[in-house]
Amino acid sequence: MEPQQESTAAGRKRRRRGGAGKRQKASSSSQQAPQPAAPSDAPSQPEKRRRKAGEAAAIPKGRKPTSLLDKMRARLAGGHFRMLNEKLYTCSGQDAFDYFKNEPKLFDVYHAGYQEQMSQWPEKPVNVIINWLKSHNKSWTVADFGCGNAAVAKNVKNKVFSIDLVSDDPSVISCDMAHTPLEPSSVDVAIFCLSLMGTNFPSYLQEANRVLKPSGWLLIAEVRSRLGPNTGGADPDKFAEAISQLGFSLVSKDMNNKMFVLFYFRKKEKSKVVEKIDWPQLKPCLYKRR
Repeated sequence: MEPQQESTAAGRKRRRRGGAGKRQKASSSSQQAPQPAAPSDAPSQPEKRRRKAGEAAAIPKGRKPTSLLDKMRARLAGGHFRMLNEKLYTCSGQDAFDYFKNEPKLFDVYHAGYQEQMSQWPEKPVNVIINWLKSHNKSWTVADFGCGNAAVAKNVKNKVFSIDLVSDDPSVISCDMAHTPLEPSSVDVAIFCLSLMGTNFPSYLQEANRVLKPSGWLLIAEVRSRLGPNTGGADPDKFAEAISQLGFSLVSKDMNNKMFVLFYFRKKEKSKVVEKIDWPQLKPCLYKRR
């Protein structure tokens, strides 16, 4: 081939290579173009509120941690719950009320961890209590001390005063449970479902005695380990005896569940409250640090 022809052929090859390069570059650019994100369901308002409170660290219910980040979030959430749980068991009701009044979102964090723990129980004491109420007089007025998410009020037809330290639910009375705004002798049933947590728990029971009508019912569900002498807990018989000295009669005691003990008391029509009651110390229900 002559030099001119070689030059012409070389030019055609360069143009062909240049065109291919442009096409490849255009194709590559097209492949790298950002794709629209797949639509996702927006979180509900309660979920947003829990995330702002720090509960975003928890793994969504029903899904096991699948990544290192999930496991780290779960561990962080568990750490927050254990810290708050220990706080509630080792301080007075007034101190707990002041603490959560100043940091109300922390109570959401605590209850998120509490619900996670309850999801592992084969039977929940609050459900036993709800079924008991449904089988009795629907006209009875109920005081639910330490109501949590107000499950009792949401599942029975009775009038229920739901009481807890902090709540953004307007139907819940936020106060120290030793000093409620309820009138004396105004309720037929008082409930403590895993809520005798403060170091001054006897004052909660004294308040229940104040607001209960004569012959009113006092239902107490407690973690079994708190009432097990063999595991450092209080003697359940001595616990029941102390409440009897407050002016109650023990009707029955259910210790069949492996997770909790349930007491049924009735307030005596006429009784003299013992001035100095020897209250047993309830073992704090603390979780091991990991």
